[in-house]
Amino acid sequence: MTKRMILMLVAVGILFGGIFGYKAVGNYFMHQFLDNMPVPPATITVAEVTEDQWRPSATAVGTFRAVNGAELTTEANGIVTGIHFENGAEVTKGQRLISLDIEADEAELERLQAVEQLALVELNRHERLFRENSISESELQRRQSEAAQASAAVKAQEARIRQKTIRAPFDGISGIRQVNLGQYVATGSPVISVQSLDPIYLNFTLPERRLPLLHVGQRVIAGADAYPDTKFTGEITAIEPAIQESTRTFLVQATLPNPDLLLQPGMFGRVQIDIGEPSTVKLVPQTAIQFNPYGNSVFVIREDDDGTLRAHQRFVMTGERRGDLITILDGLEVGDRIASSGLLKLRTGSVVLISDNANMAPTADLDPQPANQ
Repeated sequence: MTKRMILMLVAVGILFGGIFGYKAVGNYFMHQFLDNMPVPPATITVAEVTEDQWRPSATAVGTFRAVNGAELTTEANGIVTGIHFENGAEVTKGQRLISLDIEADEAELERLQAVEQLALVELNRHERLFRENSISESELQRRQSEAAQASAAVKAQEARIRQKTIRAPFDGISGIRQVNLGQYVATGSPVISVQSLDPIYLNFTLPERRLPLLHVGQRVIAGADAYPDTKFTGEITAIEPAIQESTRTFLVQATLPNPDLLLQPGMFGRVQIDIGEPSTVKLVPQTAIQFNPYGNSVFVIREDDDGTLRAHQRFVMTGERRGDLITILDGLEVGDRIASSGLLKLRTGSVVLISDNANMAPTADLDPQPANQ
């Protein structure tokens, strides 16, 4: 029994040993095959490091504001008896816009004028009597006070009547009226807005480090989302003298000509300001940069002695970005060839093929204008 058990155990050991041995030999040859299997070349596009003249600039976003803009309201209550403008029309300073009922006010003015006339007649009579020593000086002064009060009452009533005629405070464009003929309006009710649009202000903020680089009269280039293909030029006309403590920014105001009235108050604006002299910079497409927390890098394409193209990773120092391009401060030289697409397929030493298909190359424009699909 013992001899039979030993033989069985030896047979089982030989069987399992053969199985595990076969498995180990198979894994070895499979790993050898995978390790030595040729890696297919990665198809990429390339770009050359170029050189150009760039002027340092600062960018910001802001809001367009009317040089003069007002929401006109009534200073007195009454019924609307006249509307003397068309919605959205040009108006001139002093032009009558809205009239309120003044019939009762005019009647009151006539009464006050009659009182004033009587007070002046009485004053003239008392002045003559005073010169004849027929009345006291205090009586004359009382008559003088009554005449002055009557004249002041007339002027106050005339001002009250003028308050019932709303006029344009400056040249501009009228908005859409908010009252109708025959409507009763209370004091302070909004009736119409008037905006002066040419020129127009653009208010924006910049970080405090930009303050020494700005001055009044400096040229600005602005854009609006409503007109993506149009650039508007103007100049800085005011700089806020205080820094906002909460944001460490300061307010800047630029004035832009607006003869075609394209820009409207409240529009979102993008601003670019030149803040230095032009300098020579090295440029590459942004798609050629691998942005990593430990440093930005590119893949430089080199040719081996046998003509094989290989990619080699190189760390670079990047600078300002504009459009599809980015400046290289250190790490590359003008004329170096770098991979501009397919970076995820590359490692240092990877064999590459350069695609001849121009459609595969990403854009590298200073002012890209992609079309909506």
